Amino acid sequence: MNRLARMLSAASLALGLAVAGVPAVAQQAPAAPPPLKQAPPAAIAAAKEILAMKNAAAMYASAVPNIVEQTKNQLLQSNLNYQKDLNEVAVIVAQKLAGREKEIGEGMAKIYANEFTEQELKDLVAFYKSPLGQKLISTEPRAIQFS
Repeated sequence: MNRLARMLSAASLALGLAVAGVPAVAQQAPAAPPPLKQAPPAAIAAAKEILAMKNAAAMYASAVPNIVEQTKNQLLQSNLNYQKDLNEVAVIVAQKLAGREKEIGEGMAKIYANEFTEQELKDLVAFYKSPLGQKLISTEPRAIQFS
């Protein structure tokens, strides 16, 4: 059981690094991102509208199991003796991360509202509502799948 707890901790750390997109650097802690400034409510609303049009919650929901599986497979390459434990841990980690789409979406909306002006976000909303924007939204998942 102690071994399972260590593997769970290691898998959670590895998954956290993979999900956050933070490179694992030995002996050097990653710098904390700068705090997000308070964005106007209209900017956050436009950002949320963009994320809804792009069906971002579904992308997050499907990405989590894939990231867990990839992380598990990477850990298995150097820990073949722990295959059973890693399989069990992968299920636990996936369950803990499931259902966090809303939380992720809120964070993404705040990031968008910090990176784009309110007018830029409104322009993006208008673009995504246009025929070309709709075409981009419909083809983007396939492009990601085949890349």
